[in-house]
Amino acid sequence: MLNLSLTAYSNKMRFTLLFVLSVLSQVAFSQIADQVVAVVGNKMVKYSEVERLVQDVRMSGGIKQTSCEALESMLIGTLYTLQAEEDSILVSDAQVEEELDRRIRYFTDQFGSREKLEQFYGKTILQIKEEYREMVKHNIVSQKMEENIVSDVKVTPSEVKRYFNSLSKDSIPLVPLEYELSVIVKKTIIGEEEKAIAKAQLSELRARIVKGDRFGSLAGLYSDDPGSRLKSGELGYTQRGEWVSEFEAMANSLKIGELSPVFETPFGFHILEVLDKKGELTNVRHILIRPKVSAQNLMTAERELSTVRNEILAGKYTFDEAVKIFSDDAGRQGDGVYLSPLTRKPRYSADEIEPQVLLSVEKLREGEISSVQSFEDEDGKTAFRIFYVRHRVAPHRASLETDYDKIYEMALARARKRKMDSWMKDKIADTYIRLTGNFADCKFRYKWGK
Repeated sequence: MLNLSLTAYSNKMRFTLLFVLSVLSQVAFSQIADQVVAVVGNKMVKYSEVERLVQDVRMSGGIKQTSCEALESMLIGTLYTLQAEEDSILVSDAQVEEELDRRIRYFTDQFGSREKLEQFYGKTILQIKEEYREMVKHNIVSQKMEENIVSDVKVTPSEVKRYFNSLSKDSIPLVPLEYELSVIVKKTIIGEEEKAIAKAQLSELRARIVKGDRFGSLAGLYSDDPGSRLKSGELGYTQRGEWVSEFEAMANSLKIGELSPVFETPFGFHILEVLDKKGELTNVRHILIRPKVSAQNLMTAERELSTVRNEILAGKYTFDEAVKIFSDDAGRQGDGVYLSPLTRKPRYSADEIEPQVLLSVEKLREGEISSVQSFEDEDGKTAFRIFYVRHRVAPHRASLETDYDKIYEMALARARKRKMDSWMKDKIADTYIRLTGNFADCKFRYKWGK
């Protein structure tokens, strides 16, 4: 189960990372009689689940929890689940798979490769994902439920100021070294010849399926979609609007059991087969073949960005001017500001950016430009980028002048926590709850016993 403590509101991203760590942590502990220790509504909490959470958090390096604290986290999460069922809050298989993939990618970056990650935990990526699939689904449901409960909570600038002035000196947080970066991206061009090769390869696979080869086996061997390849190409039940338009249009046009022609999306070339349809939900399996960028086109893109970098250093362009003229991805605002992949904010500490990005800028001073580096863009294609250090903010104690956003988040977190406390008390009062065994004597934050 998940650590769903309400203190998550004071630092949502830290909570998320802690959970990611606990999802990937593995521990061997002796078999325990799987007795029910709590009943919440029509749901049960088992002793082994509580102990597993305690061990996971301990192994992840998070704040150690007692069994009582772990149980309360699970009780809170169970109340969220009950409310989500009442409110018909649904989570699709595709959303769960996407979140699992995102977390696996993050930790693959930390370890350097999928193989090293698997070796460290003694399990395959597929085994890790399957073991924690339900837990991740539970986490997504709980986060949606939390967001629903506090969605109307707001704080005004005057309330933020009052909150900050109420803090003692020791309560004002220390802000670590932070960066503000801009980026210029040069994408690689996939030529018609490379597209034709990929399309021909997929057409051959389709012909083999028509002749009797197993779709799932070919997907496992040849598909370039890592998320579905290990599941024989299956994507799971997905709601309308969650696939790119070309993929969704093809899936909706086919009958159950029908095999599509080869078609193209921004990710590459696909064939798909519809496995089932249930109202707005569709389950398909597919094979993706991505066109491979030629070595010549890779060299051309890297050389072009190197030239841009040299012209900026020579004073021909400012970095901001070069963003507008040369960048193939200038971001949402068109200004080239790099946002943290974790917080989606323009200022971030070292642990809130990709390790590869940190490596390229950590020794740079304010106003300096990184060397050209390759990376994989959101479409899974190789691209190149350079970074400009707009600001390098030294560690300091937070103030309203320099860290208003952080103080605002703290004030908002307190307001949300108060709203959550009120909701929890009302929900507990309206829900059948029974604790058994030694847990009935725990000192909880909330009054769970009747």
